[in-house]
Amino acid sequence: MDYSPPKTSRSNDARWFRIGLYVVLVTLPVWMVTFLGAPSEGVLNDVGRNFALVGFMILVVQFLLAARIKWIERAFGLDILIRYHKYVALAAVGFLVIHPVLLALGHGSWKLLTRLDLPWYIWAGKLALILLIVNIFSSVYQGKLGLKFEKWRLGHDFSAIIILIISFLHAWFAGDDLKVLPMQVLWVTIFIGAVVLFIHHRFLRPARLGRHPYGVEEIRQETGDVWTVKLVPAPGRAIGDYMPGQFHFLTFFRAPGLPVEEHHWTISSSPAQKNFICSTIKAVGDFTTTIGQTKIGDTALVHGPFGRYSYVLHPEERDLVFLAGGIGITPLMAMVRHMRDVGDKRSVTLLYANKKKEGIVFRRELHQVAAGKNPNLTLVHILSRPDESWAGETGHLDREKIEKYCGRTLGEKTFYVCGPVKMAEELVRILSRMGVSKHQIRREIFSFLD
Repeated sequence: MDYSPPKTSRSNDARWFRIGLYVVLVTLPVWMVTFLGAPSEGVLNDVGRNFALVGFMILVVQFLLAARIKWIERAFGLDILIRYHKYVALAAVGFLVIHPVLLALGHGSWKLLTRLDLPWYIWAGKLALILLIVNIFSSVYQGKLGLKFEKWRLGHDFSAIIILIISFLHAWFAGDDLKVLPMQVLWVTIFIGAVVLFIHHRFLRPARLGRHPYGVEEIRQETGDVWTVKLVPAPGRAIGDYMPGQFHFLTFFRAPGLPVEEHHWTISSSPAQKNFICSTIKAVGDFTTTIGQTKIGDTALVHGPFGRYSYVLHPEERDLVFLAGGIGITPLMAMVRHMRDVGDKRSVTLLYANKKKEGIVFRRELHQVAAGKNPNLTLVHILSRPDESWAGETGHLDREKIEKYCGRTLGEKTFYVCGPVKMAEELVRILSRMGVSKHQIRREIFSFLD
């Protein structure tokens, strides 16, 4: 792939522009109310009203953040965007919880919070707040609650649109600031916009992708529990450009009885290969345990690419260190393959940790690349549970191994970390203690719900 990475300054400008636009959007109703000269009911009431306006706008813009809009995503990476989407919801809850408290204080009475004989639209607001808290709680603790991802996602998405509708009705009938035409136009516009984004994200885009599904051309077992699925586009269609290290969303359609769910996986193939695209998948959950049952001729919807975890975005980096654990090798393998295919001669040190020799994914191909010239690859396998025949490194990927193969002077190196969450976090801490700047460490948090 002929990819020209954006200049750093231009990329930073794009991020700041989008951040500024976000701030303008979520505070727009406050500025409009101020500009229109809404009557003041006291400082506490005014602040409480503004908290509600901002809280509602945050909820509306959540639909935009979650819609995988490329123009927004490419500046930050979808992993960062989804995490912001997750945590800013907590801010929205804070604004909306404080809102009635400030109104009660402003009126010098707690009846708004304690009375039962309240108008229906006040109860609607309370219901929306309760549903929002439940929605966020289930998102934060999805794993601990034992909720399966697809069921959680379905409940999360559809409860979100219900919360939006109820919140809209509450604000429309309860808010004196919405009695003026400009505010009404704004409120209806943003509400319709959020609903359209939801419909597009959940229904229209999958339908569009379904008109030209990819076909499974090969299913290859890499290790006992890791499979590579090779996909080819529909006849007459082409694979779009992507960067090595990016990921996409796949929805497989296979034999009756096998689950149909959308999941995100790294693209493990090289963008230089124009006729196919691959993902390498480990059987770790209810859905992925069925990946080996995928057959040639099955089809899949492909939505992507996403992410900014790629060496091509940083052409100035010439001395790279890849720190991988288990299936975390996949984005790094895509980068190694791309360097090989385009003749990139930069220096790469790959420290790859696994439990056993049989669990090393891409073992033969990695050794073939290391034996070649492009890239200049130093390959080190580290096993924590080796058998007696193993003559390589043992133990864990730790500071000792990094110093042994990378030296103590790390100022010119850039580290790409990918592996299980706890391992990756520990490696980042080790590198920080070794004096490596955060600007020299690149990591993609691949699990959106961690």
